[in-house]
Amino acid sequence: MKLTAGNTDDRQPVKALTKGLTGCLYGDKGYLSQALCDELEAEGVTLITNVRSNMKAKALSLWDRLMLGRRFLIETVVDQLKNISQIEHSRHRSQLGFLLEVAAGLIAYTFQPKKPSLNLRDNEIAIFKRS
Repeated sequence: MKLTAGNTDDRQPVKALTKGLTGCLYGDKGYLSQALCDELEAEGVTLITNVRSNMKAKALSLWDRLMLGRRFLIETVVDQLKNISQIEHSRHRSQLGFLLEVAAGLIAYTFQPKKPSLNLRDNEIAIFKRS
């Protein structure tokens, strides 16, 4: 987890957050950057995003298209953290108070009875990855 100022470019902390990771990283169009793609590729991470309307379409596997389409689950979790766990509207007086509020929100989220899920079985994942 990395907390940044509101005016920080979303692409700026990505390299630090993916340090030591390999595989696929799914993001929205805000993460489109050839320089970032090249840096991540050198580290063993493939950045997969949709393309903007003025860009050439790129071929994506069925699995990658499915995962890009399921990004809304992440947005749902973030929305629940902000609204139900009330992380966004905090009036903290110190950095410690802020971190305690974030931790309390995350803990409260873990106790929610229903959480978003992909609900894919192992055989379904294997089918999509082969496509």
